[in-house]
Amino acid sequence: MFTTLAAVLVALALGHVAPAAAASLRRFDGFRRWLGWLDARGGKAWQGPAGVALALLPPLLLMALLAWLLRGVLFGLPSLLLGVAVLAWCWGPRDLDRDIEAIIDADDAATRQAAVRNLQAAGGSLREDIPSLVEATVLNALRRWFAVLFWFLLLGPVGALGYRLLALMAESPMRARVPVEPLALAQRLLGWIEWPVAQLMAFSMALVGNFDTAWKAWRQAHGERLAGNIGFLGAVARASVNAELREDAHDYTEAGLLPVWQRLPDLRDAMSLVWRMLLLWLAILALLVIAGWVT
Repeated sequence: MFTTLAAVLVALALGHVAPAAAASLRRFDGFRRWLGWLDARGGKAWQGPAGVALALLPPLLLMALLAWLLRGVLFGLPSLLLGVAVLAWCWGPRDLDRDIEAIIDADDAATRQAAVRNLQAAGGSLREDIPSLVEATVLNALRRWFAVLFWFLLLGPVGALGYRLLALMAESPMRARVPVEPLALAQRLLGWIEWPVAQLMAFSMALVGNFDTAWKAWRQAHGERLAGNIGFLGAVARASVNAELREDAHDYTEAGLLPVWQRLPDLRDAMSLVWRMLLLWLAILALLVIAGWVT
């Protein structure tokens, strides 16, 4: 737990202090070359569903071997450093709140379109309407932050790396190197491993926002179905943002004040929700760390 908490703080600090360096470290050029090699020499196995295993198992087995070799060495310090390094590496690849600010601050259509493309580095629609941007914010929060964190908590460095490589294979530009059958399977697998993360994010959104609104949106979007579909997350985010903006407007009216004008308030509120969710997760982690020290 302490490793996870330290790694998240390092990843966030790296993205803010040196965003260009962080993005360059998270390019995964080695995995891109590996997919290219499989595309050229993988044969029939690469063309079928087994292609997903061919792509993912070698790097994951290497990571598992490294984690096993470092286990128990020097009081666990190398394992701690490995966990911090892997989570910081798999985080992102870009800094989410910087991408949101770039969209908000864009002064012309071309700049905004470029900023939207950067926001969608982890996949999603390129539409620029407000509901799509709100949904894109939480989807990218899931793929850049929360899914990596969740699978790191469950499976350690292997879990974080496995999620990141599968997401790259299924949704990033690297998918152009993947044949049709393994690509379809990778996308289905990605939906299933993101589903529990999206459920936790929806519940977190309810806790840090308007619970009744989030619950109603989750039910209406059929979030209770075990379907490997995370579409309900966008519905919960849109409803939560709309509810908070209505509450803010009501508070201003009650106080006899005029609302303060801001660019894209929906997008600002969506990013605020994401930060509050992350702080909630980190607070729970911190409590678990403290409880472990006490006991």
